[in-house]
Amino acid sequence: MKMRYPLALFLFLLTNFYFSQNKTKIYVIGNIHDSVPNYHPVILFGMLEKIKPDIILHEVDSKGMKEYETDNTSKENEITATNLYLKKHSDILRFPFDFEGRNQYRKDKGMVPTDNLSVKLIDSLYKVKQLSPAETKLYEDFLDTTKELMKIAEQSPEHFNNKATDKISEKRQNMQYSGLIKITDQRPEFANRYVTKPNGENISYRDGFKLMSGFWDLRNQTMAKNIYAIAEKYPHKKIVVLTGFLHRYYLLKELNRLNKGNYVIKEFYE
Repeated sequence: MKMRYPLALFLFLLTNFYFSQNKTKIYVIGNIHDSVPNYHPVILFGMLEKIKPDIILHEVDSKGMKEYETDNTSKENEITATNLYLKKHSDILRFPFDFEGRNQYRKDKGMVPTDNLSVKLIDSLYKVKQLSPAETKLYEDFLDTTKELMKIAEQSPEHFNNKATDKISEKRQNMQYSGLIKITDQRPEFANRYVTKPNGENISYRDGFKLMSGFWDLRNQTMAKNIYAIAEKYPHKKIVVLTGFLHRYYLLKELNRLNKGNYVIKEFYE
């Protein structure tokens, strides 16, 4: 009788180990999209070779994925590296995971180009010292945090793929979409300047920037749900998610929230 309990415990631990080893593994890799000396397709290809993913997810929608698959002239890190990987491992799967119709949606709603125009207007007001002290501090904090991330992005990919940088990225994005909106909401310049949407309607910088601020949440939440759905459809696989490193913190947060114990999230350097 005494021997049965250690044996049962052993079998229980063995079963748990087996299922933990066979869980889906998700690697969210934050990228710099354009090739630079410290981060280029050969480096990303080496990272993929180390992980040996079964599935690679790209930060594009279905239209963008078709363009990725047919355009051999692209020099972006993600598609160039995965094309190299695909030549060596022809059995891998590649899928898009972005908000469907992202680019056209933003244009139709008037978020583009009002978002960039709003930031440019803030910058011009800052340079001629027309912002209030509180507005100046908001914008300078945004600039300083952006510069901090740019310095980190000049280093090896481990430096922009860790919890410390994720916190800085979250801080920077909150400054843009929750901080700068305080300037666009308060100042009349943003209510009195307009762009014309594809349907012919006008939209103010203020309203367009506000829509883009909300879309940041919607887009990232949608991307995380799409990743989750693929992980559910293809269990027990290694999945690499390739995204801009500013999205990484949001996707990780959402994937951890959605997880019901079906997958584990890992770093490429673990």
